[in-house]
Amino acid sequence: MFVIIANKLWSMREQFIRYFVVGISGLVVDMTTLWIFIDLFHWSPIFSLMLNQFIVLTYVFYLNKLWAFKSVGQTKKEVQRYFVLYFFNYIFAIGWMWLWHNKYGFEPKLVRLVNIILAVSWNFLLYKFFVYRVKDEDVNKLTVEPVI
Repeated sequence: MFVIIANKLWSMREQFIRYFVVGISGLVVDMTTLWIFIDLFHWSPIFSLMLNQFIVLTYVFYLNKLWAFKSVGQTKKEVQRYFVLYFFNYIFAIGWMWLWHNKYGFEPKLVRLVNIILAVSWNFLLYKFFVYRVKDEDVNKLTVEPVI
């Protein structure tokens, strides 16, 4: 039993590395757009976060789908599941910003960075086993036989 679990975790290592790279690039996009909206456009932190989330989450969805988890097909189902996760993360991010910036006065970009670190901790498993999951019977449909 332990060997099976260890093998499964080892096979997820490559996916996690790609997920992590997508996450780092997403962090750069996230923090850059947040900086532009807050510091250059002088928009409120909450409005800036609301707009930047649409940009970042679309970017992260497609990179994770196509590169990190190499998911093919079933995009409609994945988008639906992604929106469930997106909604949870979105509400959490807005509430987090309101609590730590509006109520306690912390720097909004620092608040966002901490929020991202927390979200990374649960998002990999939710992406793997919820958003981009493939049912056993779906795997057979996705397998392509080599032409000889």
